[in-house]
Amino acid sequence: MRRLALITAAALCLTAPALAQDTEAEPDAPENERSLMEEGARMFLEGILREMEPALRDLEGMAGEIEPALRDFAQEMGPAFAELLGKVDDLSNYEMPEMLPNGDIIIRRKEPLDPETPLDPELDIEPGEEIEI
Repeated sequence: MRRLALITAAALCLTAPALAQDTEAEPDAPENERSLMEEGARMFLEGILREMEPALRDLEGMAGEIEPALRDFAQEMGPAFAELLGKVDDLSNYEMPEMLPNGDIIIRRKEPLDPETPLDPELDIEPGEEIEI
């Protein structure tokens, strides 16, 4: 039994230097190898892409179905939108929209208009005349 213990102890002593070697990269190793953090981030993003691939394919299919309707909408609403932008002039002249406690949404001008300037010179309404809304 003593011999077995001595042989085992000798074998362990001889293998200890081999186990004690550093496992770090050698100093002359190429610098383009990825660190563990980079490799983990790459694996994480690849996993997300694999998980999202079916949803992205569905979204692409849905976009193909909706495209004709969006084109029609743009053709119909394009002139009305251009007219609206003509009335608003420059959007940088206005503050951010605010919601009042009663639910109304107001958009204030940054610099109020000159009181001398009429708001809509084309509008000639006589008192008592009906206005179409």
